[in-house]
Amino acid sequence: MERIRTIISYKNHFDNFLAAQPIKVQDKIYKILEIVEYQQQIPTKFIKHIEGTDGLYETRFSLGSNIWRVFCFFDQGYLVILLNGFQKKTQKTPLTEIAKAERLRQEYYKEKRRK
Repeated sequence: MERIRTIISYKNHFDNFLAAQPIKVQDKIYKILEIVEYQQQIPTKFIKHIEGTDGLYETRFSLGSNIWRVFCFFDQGYLVILLNGFQKKTQKTPLTEIAKAERLRQEYYKEKRRK
């Protein structure tokens, strides 16, 4: 199978989030990210655009009754940049988490323009 997208994490936000999760959750996250990398059409149960944002998405993971989200965005159409993640405890995604992801995305593009 050929890789369609490349996934990177921006700074260490995702890596820190991942390291704090139990092994079962880490395994689930890796499986979902593999789907994002290798499938042309990503099912919306795994990735969804966040309304009211300019290109911010959340990857969606669940194990039992627990739910996790990791924010990401696409760069040049194929590169998926992972941002912050959190365990979801309420129906709505916390605005503070969305704001943090937006700030990280803007930071990423500022740094990219400087190179």
